[in-house]
Amino acid sequence: MDPQTPDTFKAFVERYPEIWQAQEMGAEAIEQSGPLDRKTRELIKIGICLGANLQTALRRHVHQALASGASLAEVEQAILLGINTVGFPSAMISWKAAHDQVRQYEDVEP
Repeated sequence: MDPQTPDTFKAFVERYPEIWQAQEMGAEAIEQSGPLDRKTRELIKIGICLGANLQTALRRHVHQALASGASLAEVEQAILLGINTVGFPSAMISWKAAHDQVRQYEDVEP
């Protein structure tokens, strides 16, 4: 796990590794169920995180999107698309989280 992984998550995985493994297997099956490439899936996940106000997950998916070849402009557009759906304040919170992550991107392993 990377250094930004929240301690709560680390503790959960340590206590319930079989549940986490099942979650990961399900996620992998879902990712392989269609034609979208990894970059596109990560950009979509950024939008989902914005709508659900999942800032830690948003930061992770920004990192994954960049590692998968997304540009900063693509990440920004994924967030901007949320303005009319979830509102300007939520989009701006996500905008800040994304840019905070971009500043740290080169120091974090994918």
